[in-house]
Amino acid sequence: MTTTDALARSSAIGPYFAVSCGPRSDTARFRPLTDLYQDTAALADYVAAVGQRLGTGPDRVAASTLHIGTAARLWSIALATAALTGRVPDLAPERLRWRTPESGPIDLWLPEASALTGGDVPDGLHETVLVRNLLPLGDALRRQFGLSARILPGNAASALIGAVRVLDAHVPDAPHPPLPVAVALLGRDPLASAGDLTVTPFTYRRRSCCLYYRVDGRGLCGDCVLHRREAGRRG
Repeated sequence: MTTTDALARSSAIGPYFAVSCGPRSDTARFRPLTDLYQDTAALADYVAAVGQRLGTGPDRVAASTLHIGTAARLWSIALATAALTGRVPDLAPERLRWRTPESGPIDLWLPEASALTGGDVPDGLHETVLVRNLLPLGDALRRQFGLSARILPGNAASALIGAVRVLDAHVPDAPHPPLPVAVALLGRDPLASAGDLTVTPFTYRRRSCCLYYRVDGRGLCGDCVLHRREAGRRG
């Protein structure tokens, strides 16, 4: 399966798994993903846009929501490709383009798709998603918006678990099951201390909160640490 074929199959799973690949006619406002990590104005604009949608303004809630949403996009694409092919896509931020959408998750585009990489899949996903993307994004959000260093690994882990759940539901016969890969990723830093995973039954409880409960009308996420605290108070 070619890279383009694999990314097309990933895109068919759902909006968080979608990435356009190759030439396209509509390229307005697309920028290298590195700009989101290195250009303070670009990051501030995107956090402000998220805050406007949420009704919170450009605060830590919007910054955390942007982080977990971007993590969900990158994990979904990378993990789906690995589940379908047993190989890892190159999501280098200088090659991957992004733009702020009118609604929904961040738009992603790979003008040129490189060959999929073999070898150890968890190692490859750790490098292309965490090291190349989520760690620099987290550093930028921490500097500009004071986002807690405890929240960032929890967001990354929660987004990874979410991608596994969607893949299990929509691609149950994937030739390379995603759960063992996720278990390997959750067992190494920086995700190892982010939460507690049970494989059977498949549950995850993070040790931090993404702050989304502060949005008016929203409750707690399913894996939020605050569920545990509420249970303790009731007991």
